[in-house]
Amino acid sequence: MAVLVVVALVGVCVGGFFLVRAIVHPYEGARVDDGKQVTIVIPEGSSGATIVQLLLDEGVIHSTADFKQAVQQQNADQSLRSGTYTFSTGSDPSEVVRQLVAGPNSSEGKLQVPEGLTLKKTAALVEESLGISSKEFIKQAKAANYADDYPFLEFAAKSKGSLEGYLYPKTYDFAGKDLTADTVIRLMLSQYQNEVDALDFASAESQLQDRYSLKINDYDILKIASIIEKEAINEDDRPKVSSVFYNRLSVDKALESDATMGYVTGGAVSSSDLQEDSPYNTYLYKGLPPTPICSPSLWAIEAAMEPADTDYYYFFIIEEGDYSNHTFSETYEEHDEAYAAALKEKAGDTSDDEEG
Repeated sequence: MAVLVVVALVGVCVGGFFLVRAIVHPYEGARVDDGKQVTIVIPEGSSGATIVQLLLDEGVIHSTADFKQAVQQQNADQSLRSGTYTFSTGSDPSEVVRQLVAGPNSSEGKLQVPEGLTLKKTAALVEESLGISSKEFIKQAKAANYADDYPFLEFAAKSKGSLEGYLYPKTYDFAGKDLTADTVIRLMLSQYQNEVDALDFASAESQLQDRYSLKINDYDILKIASIIEKEAINEDDRPKVSSVFYNRLSVDKALESDATMGYVTGGAVSSSDLQEDSPYNTYLYKGLPPTPICSPSLWAIEAAMEPADTDYYYFFIIEEGDYSNHTFSETYEEHDEAYAAALKEKAGDTSDDEEG
């Protein structure tokens, strides 16, 4: 009987403690008005306790217990993701957990680099997204600055080249990081390393030498991949475009790619541009350009390593409005005839549209 009394008294004391605490401290963490937008950064590898404290400190949640309960209900204890988030203060803990499972929802500190960007355009994007001077970024982006840490830069460093082609296209999250040109470049180079790590360049180069009698190195493959990235439109085109360039190289024929001069002009290429004396003018100069002409996708790199087995030496790809024509040819006569027919067909389609 005495034990029962003691237990009852303890129960009253405990209940009383939480009741008083609820009245004096309506919530844990920061005292801010509900409904205010806040941005928080959850570092990689953060523990559950760290995440809770970050949310409390910004007033996103008001109760540790309610948040933990929401995590348990959603079975999300191993699914909360790091990154940058925008939340409203005083949010429903269940909604906060759902967002943490879905992933970052804030664009702050984000850098989205699409396939096919040049170093110059990547630098402009870095300045726009992260506030790092494009001039500073370009100045830092020299292969020699990173060759000791990234061995795949050996050939680019020997030619005293830039990091053109190596800044891997991807969406990066730099929130909470010490932002410098060097920080950004290193993360992009590490991403390139991760992406190509499973590719067997040595075997590909050996097979290309046997097949085309060409001595190709890793840097050459990246150059070819960058041209494929600019010339090919889809998955089906890439290996065929690749075969055209290798076939031309194997017989010492100029690549004749408009895309390499597009690297010089920064956009469209006119007939007069193709007369300009530039090492990137693959109409005037045989072989590969001095550097890659953009940062290619992994698919373009794979196509450069394994071209289709064809006898094609020419191609054209037209994508204008509803008109589409992708034609590969073995001879110039076939190419010229097909191109003339395509232009006539396209003009006919346009005229029909106008009449309709």
